[in-house]
Amino acid sequence: MATTKPGRVTIVDVARAAGTSVSSASVALRGEPGVSEETRHRIMQTADRLGYRPDQRARVLREQNSRLLGVTFTVSQTFHAEVVEHLYRAVADSGYDLVLSATTRTRTELQAVESLLQDRCAALVLVSPEIGNRDLAALSRRVPAVTVGSELHAESVDSVRADDRRGIAAAVEHLVAAGHRDIHYVDGGRAVLSRTRREGYRAAMSAHGLADRARVLEGHADEESGVAAATEVLAGPSLPTAVLAYNDRTAFGVLLTLRMRGVDVPGQISVVGYDDTRLASLANVELTSVSQDPAALAAAAVRCAIARAEGQEGSAGEFVTPARLVVRKTSGPPRI
Repeated sequence: MATTKPGRVTIVDVARAAGTSVSSASVALRGEPGVSEETRHRIMQTADRLGYRPDQRARVLREQNSRLLGVTFTVSQTFHAEVVEHLYRAVADSGYDLVLSATTRTRTELQAVESLLQDRCAALVLVSPEIGNRDLAALSRRVPAVTVGSELHAESVDSVRADDRRGIAAAVEHLVAAGHRDIHYVDGGRAVLSRTRREGYRAAMSAHGLADRARVLEGHADEESGVAAATEVLAGPSLPTAVLAYNDRTAFGVLLTLRMRGVDVPGQISVVGYDDTRLASLANVELTSVSQDPAALAAAAVRCAIARAEGQEGSAGEFVTPARLVVRKTSGPPRI
């Protein structure tokens, strides 16, 4: 019985064990014509027995189109993780694969991008990028790019996002219809789309004749700012009847603090988040939240990225998906 040397099994090992040339083994493993079915079967069985796995980096170097889509995302954002999960589903039958590169507190978005460029990705999918329009334009001249959950604009860069203004408006409408008038908003600080959601809140309050009751609390798109906002609310002279937050992480900080301080949610204060992450649907949370439909965002992003990777030219496209309010147990009529 043929044996192989220790370490990674190569196509040379497969060819030697199957008694064929390396070129025949390569043709068979790629599924291309050029060898008999008997030879192909023997090579495939041998590769499986030896545990052969193709060298993806070597394939990338051989091919002009690597068929790799690079993805940048922020590792601390739950919504980004859900988008990435749906990107894998969207790319499953496309012949493309994903390469991930995360942004962290110590790793910038541009560093994450450079890592993907080294892998010769055919196109990039940037999830809620925090770079500016100028950097995005410079990047697009190096590699095709698609943004998800952002209002950045650059020539030939497609944008896929949810209708955030409508999403915030739906949350305000839900609360007003339940009888709320004092609805506070916890801001997202410098986070992506923070200004859009903040302006959407103010516009929605104004549309319901509540502009004079609108109040924006400082926030930074995380649980800690939710805790701080709830603490500020509880220290005030009077309580609002509802709090709407930039995202679910912030809303969770608000909710946790209110419950720990003995506030009845939603009896005394309703709480609404944004993104409808898995956190929102937990049995002990059941947070009312606005869904951006990450599956639809991911599917559109993959379509755009593959089209750009395969050389389809054209001006930048903007694909806006509907936002949908998911009502759970943290919102209801205010106590009279």
